[in-house]
Amino acid sequence: MANNLTDTGENRTVDWLFGSSTTAPTLPLKMALVTAAGSDAAAGTEVTGGSYARKDISVAAAVNGAVTNSADLSFTGMPACTVVGWEIWDSAGSPVRWSYGPFDASKTVAAGDEFKVAAGAWSFSAS
Repeated sequence: MANNLTDTGENRTVDWLFGSSTTAPTLPLKMALVTAAGSDAAAGTEVTGGSYARKDISVAAAVNGAVTNSADLSFTGMPACTVVGWEIWDSAGSPVRWSYGPFDASKTVAAGDEFKVAAGAWSFSAS
């Protein structure tokens, strides 16, 4: 299936495509930062502490099977940690993890620092 979809994301996408379900993510989608990578079946270790909170992510319509973030994502008041990747979660009462992946490079931040994902710097491809 598509690049970096979780098992749940893959199943729900296939169910939607073949008409057995209309389950879609509960918007807005949110980006989480992780200090240890997850897998298709298991979430990574999410950043905790400081003023860290997941950020709403917006994307424009897909082009050639891919999207990028259309606005900066600024995580302020970070705890001291090393960010290795991202996860996309929905906003359901019990949030569903849809996709995940690494950043191009890990980044170590000090307590109180900002971690920024500039507009267009994050991408997701279904190819």
